[in-house]
Amino acid sequence: MTPDIPTPKAPAPDIIRCAYMELVVTDLKKSREFYVDMLGLVVTEESDDEIYLRTFEEFIHHNLVLRQGPVAAVAAFAYRVRSAEELDRAVAFYTELGCRVERRKEGFVKGIGDAVRVQDPLGFPIEYFYEVEHVERLAWHYQLHTPGALVRLDHFNQVTPDVPRAAKHMVDLGFRVTEDIEDSEGTVYAAWMRRKPTVHDTAMTGGNGPRMHHVAFATHEKHNIIAICDKMGALRISDRIERGPGRHGVSNAFYLYILDPDGHRVEIYTQDYWTGDPDNPLVTWDVHDNQRRDWWGNPVVPSWYTEASTVLDLDGRPVPVVERTDASEMAVTVGADGFSYTREGDVERGFKLGEQL
Repeated sequence: MTPDIPTPKAPAPDIIRCAYMELVVTDLKKSREFYVDMLGLVVTEESDDEIYLRTFEEFIHHNLVLRQGPVAAVAAFAYRVRSAEELDRAVAFYTELGCRVERRKEGFVKGIGDAVRVQDPLGFPIEYFYEVEHVERLAWHYQLHTPGALVRLDHFNQVTPDVPRAAKHMVDLGFRVTEDIEDSEGTVYAAWMRRKPTVHDTAMTGGNGPRMHHVAFATHEKHNIIAICDKMGALRISDRIERGPGRHGVSNAFYLYILDPDGHRVEIYTQDYWTGDPDNPLVTWDVHDNQRRDWWGNPVVPSWYTEASTVLDLDGRPVPVVERTDASEMAVTVGADGFSYTREGDVERGFKLGEQL
């Protein structure tokens, strides 16, 4: 394992929530068909080489940017901060860590003002912004809502070779760990972390990285997810349903994982729980508990553990992937995602409540 990332003396920026992702796609027309025609995301504006999309309850310019490019990848995981002054804090925080930092008063994409982008110590391209163009919130325009209406951007999920190191860095940024997966020796395989009062704004999943595991959009109800499955079947693209529908043990949420035309993984997500109290307890799951990933005990397809999206540096170049060298969750999937428990103790409840990391 690599050494822990030091905690900067400079205060961290006050992050409100995950706000948007910038995706590079290789065929903008096919991606538009997937995200707009099939999933029903709202087009804020578009050109020949990029599309800005938002969910029905969003009032900022976009939650997703699709940009035409030669290699499918993630260009930015973007967070909104509490005030314009927080951008100065972001610059100081990451400069102290020795990270590359860029700031553009005009923003990096349309609809966003003054913004800071960094390649963080984990290798991910991260953006912070406050100034934003407001657009109409379409929550009350039910004539526009589809049966599978996506209402919010809920979270990111990032793949990293050293989850404890990554989680410690995110805690330094002010994130709180809500749930994690461990084995009897204390190896942490994944950690869910939040700024808004839900289960997570991002999660760190153990594996070869840095890579993007998925971006997740929320619906109101389970039936919205079933409607998406029905639509994908009717359109004869059910082969893009990678996993689900089902219910997670971790987060308690109902889920569906689908793949866009470039293989970027998208989760449709609903019905997790409130985490906003200061004494919200950490939930720890045993890695050998087959209900942690799927509450119904269904096995997880191998691609869900091995496949993920490339991330780019600030010059648009793919960030090299580092292999995970410690125990991999993939090595325990037979026990973890099969139909038996290998842990000792309470087999009815495969998790425990603990102290906040």
